[in-house]
Amino acid sequence: MQPRNMSMSGVVDLAAVKAAQEAKAKAEQARAEAARQGGGAAGAGVSPASLVIDVDEAGFERDVLQRSTEVPVVIDFWAEWCEPCKQLSPLLERLTREYNGRFVLAKIDVDANQMLMQQFGVQGIPAVFAVVAGQALPLFQGAAPEAQIRGTLDQLIQVGEERFGLTGLTVDPNAADADSGPTAETPAPAGPYDALLEAAVQALDAGDLAGAVQAYKNVLSDDPGNTEAKLGLSQAELLQRVQDLDPAAVRKDAAEKPGDVGAQIAAADLDLVGGHVEDAFGRLVETVRRTFGDDRDAARLRLLELFEVVGADDPRVASARTALARVLF
Repeated sequence: MQPRNMSMSGVVDLAAVKAAQEAKAKAEQARAEAARQGGGAAGAGVSPASLVIDVDEAGFERDVLQRSTEVPVVIDFWAEWCEPCKQLSPLLERLTREYNGRFVLAKIDVDANQMLMQQFGVQGIPAVFAVVAGQALPLFQGAAPEAQIRGTLDQLIQVGEERFGLTGLTVDPNAADADSGPTAETPAPAGPYDALLEAAVQALDAGDLAGAVQAYKNVLSDDPGNTEAKLGLSQAELLQRVQDLDPAAVRKDAAEKPGDVGAQIAAADLDLVGGHVEDAFGRLVETVRRTFGDDRDAARLRLLELFEVVGADDPRVASARTALARVLF
């Protein structure tokens, strides 16, 4: 079978799958949140082995849809009898390891998962799709050349990062696989940034938002992946943006000028500070839906910033990422 390119703009509607497994998704999210609150290390790396997974219909919601709110998921539809699959699958696995967490590879045996094959409209194998923030994108069909696959993966990663803020997973070569059983826990050494992080918290408590912002930026200048500093910076910058706003005037402008992107962004900031997370996200998703060009980018980027404030593990962020994907594609 000759490789056939499939447009990145195509989207498979996964609403039926999501609706059918909504209850399961909520349960998974609740367990993930409980694990996070229970003391899981923020920003802990995943094992290299967990980047390539076998997926079936029962685990599709958890392993693909939910995971796609954190990292692009590439899907390899294959079968034992498929000769081109025997060339393509090992290549995809090698590239997955090489890209080191920028995407996850989900392998689906079409013989055992006919429903998923039909859902994606797969006409022949091998067929490769991706899911980003809950939306499926057809990538290519057939045993494509490595250079073509690399180009497609690079484009996918760019879409995930620029449109949805998906920067990939941190891979820890020493991390245990999820099914490898319990491992001995060792105390985490005190980081070199504890004093700076403490200074930032003290500045926040004192109302010195500029000082807090600078303290967090000082950490991130040396350690761009520091999860605590990234979260703290996004929160401090949000508070800094709203401290001089007149809430009544902002909400009046937003109500009277639905096409004013700046007014909608300011109102979304106030919504979030007031604890109205869904309202903030919904306002900006709707603004993205009805705008174009620079206005759309401004609303989208602010929405991604607010995702950072709330945290990627929050189910409301996952839901909003999916909503954003639907209006963008």
